Amino acid sequence: MAVRDAPARVARASRIFVEGRHDAELVEKVWGDDLRVEGVVVEMLDGVDDLRAVIDDFAPSAHRRMGVLVDHLVPGSKESRIVAEARRHPLAEHVLIVGHPYVDVWQSVRPERLGLDSWPTIPRSTPWKEGVCTHLGWPHGSQADVAHAWQRILGTVRSYADLEPGLLGRVEELIDFVADPGTP
Repeated sequence: MAVRDAPARVARASRIFVEGRHDAELVEKVWGDDLRVEGVVVEMLDGVDDLRAVIDDFAPSAHRRMGVLVDHLVPGSKESRIVAEARRHPLAEHVLIVGHPYVDVWQSVRPERLGLDSWPTIPRSTPWKEGVCTHLGWPHGSQADVAHAWQRILGTVRSYADLEPGLLGRVEELIDFVADPGTP
């Protein structure tokens, strides 16, 4: 997409990878113009369970950096174990993996945007998005219902100010890493 009053730019070789569609849509909505000015492409993963293979496939280098945003990167989580293993990859010096503490990127939207004081606590036995939809009184019986719920949440985001700092700083860190002036 063209950015108004900015020259066209060829995309950098470096990339930012995010866990899924909702992450990619949120990053695009808030940082899209900045990413286009920097020539940074965001690619969607289908989770991070095989992050080492993604690193192998992308083959990062000093001139082709790889940034990865991971959901729920907290001590003791499955994600923390996956990231620890990926950080031992032979090409890890060209990869920056950062995460936020939220169960899902939905939770990085300030709850006030939805009229909540805080995000609900969902029992571990309940899928998180389903529990959130139940709490909000929204349908959640199908993937289409969950997608619609996300669009309602995303629709409340107007700017950086509508997101939690735990996500903001991580995305900015990734952009800085992959848009380093020393990388094409």
